[in-house]
Amino acid sequence: MTRSTPLTRTVTALASFAAAALLLSACGGTATGTTAAASGGSTAAAGDAQVTIYSADGLADWYKPVFDDFTKSTGIKVNYVESGSGEVVSRDEKEKSNPQADILVTLPPFIQQADQKGLLASTSADLSSIAAADKASNGHYVAVVNNYAAMIRNTSLSPKPDAWKDLLAANYKGKIQYSTPGQAGDGTAMMVLLEQVMGKQSAMDYFKSLQPNNVGPSSSTGKLGPKVSKGELSVANSDVQMALQSIQADKSAYEVFFPKADDGKRSTVALPYDMGLAANAPHKDNAEKLISYLLSKDVQATVSSKAFGIPVRTDVTPTDANYTALKKTMDGVNIVSPDWSAVQSGLADDLNAYNTATGQ
Repeated sequence: MTRSTPLTRTVTALASFAAAALLLSACGGTATGTTAAASGGSTAAAGDAQVTIYSADGLADWYKPVFDDFTKSTGIKVNYVESGSGEVVSRDEKEKSNPQADILVTLPPFIQQADQKGLLASTSADLSSIAAADKASNGHYVAVVNNYAAMIRNTSLSPKPDAWKDLLAANYKGKIQYSTPGQAGDGTAMMVLLEQVMGKQSAMDYFKSLQPNNVGPSSSTGKLGPKVSKGELSVANSDVQMALQSIQADKSAYEVFFPKADDGKRSTVALPYDMGLAANAPHKDNAEKLISYLLSKDVQATVSSKAFGIPVRTDVTPTDANYTALKKTMDGVNIVSPDWSAVQSGLADDLNAYNTATGQ
């Protein structure tokens, strides 16, 4: 179902660790592991004064100063591993017999998938300032930064595509690409959004009609932005936070837009970065400290100014320029808040229908 609401939450940036960072593949793709210690170059922190977080990409610009400050205040070094939304879960599942991750951060419905697979545990962190809609009833995961799905288009396009049906035009042949549903969180969100606003069968018919213009599968949302900026692609999917952050920090030559449906309405999917304590976390106490730190009032207050994010705490209200820009971007956009547990339950069938429609 859909609801029109003012912007009350969302967004993020990229990642890092205690002091040095090696960034990996963007949203959705084969995981590439990395760790960092306080003085760059070393592969892992010594002893137990460490914590390992597996995260979907998009939050690094916020993570870096936060992780640095966390290490300075606690002495606990943060080992950061960035990969795609689905890969965060599959990597942790593969390591079930020898757990490596202490914290998982990924997008829905992958966090629900992780919980279903028994990969998450209840946290002891104080979640009282987090709205019920932003946390699991069993305490196994909680939003750390909220976000919304979006599309991006090259700024030089004329005329500019403004509706979903515009993307079917023959002049966009080989100039459109979106990350693959089931692998990337943003790609899955795009599929869910179209199912919500068009109906499931019409959404699959649309994907089939779009296929001649689609470059092909992409496990990475993050890799599409630079292609749009360079003009290699005209349009791609993205998310609000990642796109606005890149426009500001990298001067990317694209803009965020929300295509109109046939009824003329613009819609998006609420797409939070959800965080959960890993089951059998090897550094559970340290993980609990980092979870509490990321949700603390002072740290949440930096989300918008540092990374075009909206804090998840109900007692933090941003007033900075980034928040103002973000709110303006979302003006007039209908926010779809699906039941992500239901989405997860039906995801296999939806992906089969998608693969049949696209032939991918």
